[in-house]
Amino acid sequence: MQNSFVTLSVIPVVPFLLVYFIGTGMKKDRRKIFFLAMDVSTIFLLLSVSALFNNIFSSKSGFYLILLIVLISAGLIGGAQNRMKGKVDGKRILRAVWRLSFIVMSTFYVLFMFVGLIKYISQAM
Repeated sequence: MQNSFVTLSVIPVVPFLLVYFIGTGMKKDRRKIFFLAMDVSTIFLLLSVSALFNNIFSSKSGFYLILLIVLISAGLIGGAQNRMKGKVDGKRILRAVWRLSFIVMSTFYVLFMFVGLIKYISQAM
């Protein structure tokens, strides 16, 4: 079980594709399946990006830095929601932060993979 979780964290595209293709085989609504695949793969992206951050910057605080950024963004979205509607809907904040995290983590995953690859090649020479 632990080995499969580590494998999925190393390549976070795999859980996305698994959920998407299994879901499209079972249901008709591709939009809901796409969002479900995003939600599932976000945790793997979070773990993978934090590991890549730790590797590139020789740090041990990548996960905590990402968690801090996610919490700050939740506070900012909650504050904006409170100003606009006068109340805070925790479920909508959680969904917005989680899906925003997917987009940001996907971008940083690609960026950190390239930076890590360049760092590895330059150290090997």
